[in-house]
Amino acid sequence: MKQINKSSRHSTRQRRILWLAAAVSAPSLALQSWALPAWAQTATDDNQSLDTVTVVGTVPTYGDTPPPAYAGGQVAAGGRIGILGEKDAMDVPFNVISYTSDLIENQQSQTLGDTLQNDASVMVGKGFGNYSESFKIRGLDINGDDVAYGGLYGVLPRQIVLSDVAERIEVLKGASAFASGIPVGGTGGVGGTINIEPKHATDEPILKLSTGYTSDSYGEVGIDAGRRFGDQKQFGARISASRGRGDMAIDDEERRNTSVVVGLDYRGERGRVLFDIGHQKSIVNGGRSMVSLGALADVPDAPDSTTNYTPSWAGTRLETNFAMLRGEYDINDAWTAYAAVGGNKTLESGVYASPTVNDANGDASVSLPMDAVWKSKSFASQAGVRGDFDTGPVSHQLNLGYSSIYQDKYDGEWKMANLNGETNIYHPRDIAAPDWSSIAFSGDTLRTTRVDGVTLSDTLGFLDERVLLTLGARYQELDIDDHAGSQERGHRVTPAYGIVVKPTQHISLYANHVEGLQTAGASALPEPPQPLGIIHAKQNEVGAKFDYDTLGGGISLFEIKKPGDQESSNTVVQDDQRTRGLELSLYGAPMSGVRLLGSATWLDAELTKTKDGAIEGNDIPGVASYRYVLYGEWDIPHVDRLTATGRVIRTGSQYADKANDLELDPWTRLDLGLRYTMPVGDADWIWRAGIDNVTDEDYWASASTVWPNSYLVQGEPRTFKLSATVEF
Repeated sequence: MKQINKSSRHSTRQRRILWLAAAVSAPSLALQSWALPAWAQTATDDNQSLDTVTVVGTVPTYGDTPPPAYAGGQVAAGGRIGILGEKDAMDVPFNVISYTSDLIENQQSQTLGDTLQNDASVMVGKGFGNYSESFKIRGLDINGDDVAYGGLYGVLPRQIVLSDVAERIEVLKGASAFASGIPVGGTGGVGGTINIEPKHATDEPILKLSTGYTSDSYGEVGIDAGRRFGDQKQFGARISASRGRGDMAIDDEERRNTSVVVGLDYRGERGRVLFDIGHQKSIVNGGRSMVSLGALADVPDAPDSTTNYTPSWAGTRLETNFAMLRGEYDINDAWTAYAAVGGNKTLESGVYASPTVNDANGDASVSLPMDAVWKSKSFASQAGVRGDFDTGPVSHQLNLGYSSIYQDKYDGEWKMANLNGETNIYHPRDIAAPDWSSIAFSGDTLRTTRVDGVTLSDTLGFLDERVLLTLGARYQELDIDDHAGSQERGHRVTPAYGIVVKPTQHISLYANHVEGLQTAGASALPEPPQPLGIIHAKQNEVGAKFDYDTLGGGISLFEIKKPGDQESSNTVVQDDQRTRGLELSLYGAPMSGVRLLGSATWLDAELTKTKDGAIEGNDIPGVASYRYVLYGEWDIPHVDRLTATGRVIRTGSQYADKANDLELDPWTRLDLGLRYTMPVGDADWIWRAGIDNVTDEDYWASASTVWPNSYLVQGEPRTFKLSATVEF
């Protein structure tokens, strides 16, 4: 094979070829181009040439092929940038990070939120009145309905996503209308986007059998098996399944989880096809919910961490079937066509009852509990073409893509009972189940949302691709119909500008202007709620990334402006907001036997325009002023295969109300663990033991506002986790 010239303008295609060559060729493979990322480099003499490599099958593209893990194995060298596909982090003017399956397994994460606790830019909370996981990225909301799967919204289960479905969990930080469009759940796309990459067969066969225990008595078993078939290993199949049930560390909270995902794929000479199908069921009985705040002068102290103040008859049942089909075809060496379709069908039923705290003594009331049946079905699609070409000394990476989401939400047979139960969050009292025959209100509504968008972008490379300029725009249409006489239609073009400058082999400087779109929610009165249209946010960001082979990270400064709606006295008031922040990240293996994953975020989040002006300049509720996370692994010397793990999470103060009268205290959580790998014949037994919240801190983890209420989410109690995995 001819040695790669440093001045070649085709470094992107060369990296694709060298990536595969490095994986299948002799270890003496030498890569000299300064532009190569660290994960594609090996130490070599400057005068050594590349060995001849025979490549069978296709060269992977970045489109649907996740970049390999970075040094330390906890994060990857890049992530998905919406419709643009998987990209090397050093080549894009955006802040993206991808958490690997190794990190998910080693931390014994059960849900999406467990893994995202590792990111200082992400706050994990709960939904209003239910048991869903909700998130804030850069201080802005995103709920479980708006998590993408392989780049498609509207495929994954809503509310709770179990970790078994994920090969990678990727976070694109910042506004993402250009790359991802409008999420149909009504949140996300402004502070950031969460994407899960599905599991597929690797080149080497996989067979893992696992069992686990979480306090107080939650037990789980699972299997993860995959292999490739065919004379060139062009066919792949992988199945991952788990089943768990039992009581959690919170008093009288029982959970049952079932997850099955199957990934099939084909890798041909020019084409690649991926098919994923899954089923997830989550049942929560007697689960602890959030706590609403009444007319209080101060935030009450958090109860004992194991206390369950939610009525025992409250709970939920969530069941989703989902599938996705993706494909790519290399038209020639420079151009690739791609397409994807996917969707889900979800059934939710539950009885929801959350206490409202009325005084400093913890006295609380439970009123108007809801018994609800909720159904939805969605269909998402994507298609486009991307290619590389040159115009003189300038290289181009062009992408033209279309995406669409169609979703029907059906709220059927929901009712609210007349109940005035009295309890106390410090000393809960049992509340008798309500008489559902005394219905206060019932409803039966259908809401259809359709989102369509077309994206065009070009990344221009100058000076041997040391300067990469990304220009793009997305035309977006939104149509919301509640089938009760109200319909909202809107459209908008959102531009994107970004630049990457690489002054050295190891450093990328970047800046961007991108925009975000959200559905604006609905009015409080009259019934049924009336949609308010589209919220249009803008972001400016500058930053730097570094990659020193075994240690990587970055720094970013950003400002996001999100407008609101203050038109009608009958609407849910959306205030104008401005969020400024500084983010730091560090990851890798700085020395033998040590692996680090750390991040820090400082936020200045302000209400810039409010309905009556009285609270303008106040902090946005539910946004912590700072957050630090440091996770580390240490291979203990002189004890082969024994690893100690630890994580510290520190979250600053935040307000629970717009008036900034109710302030939550800062909190710190310590997690510790051990991992031991024991060879037994041809198999490895991996034993993991962990304790989350070692010191059993009692704290309010997060705050949120849903008109007209403020509510708190309590942190999890001390939790013991044990698991054993045998890998053949």
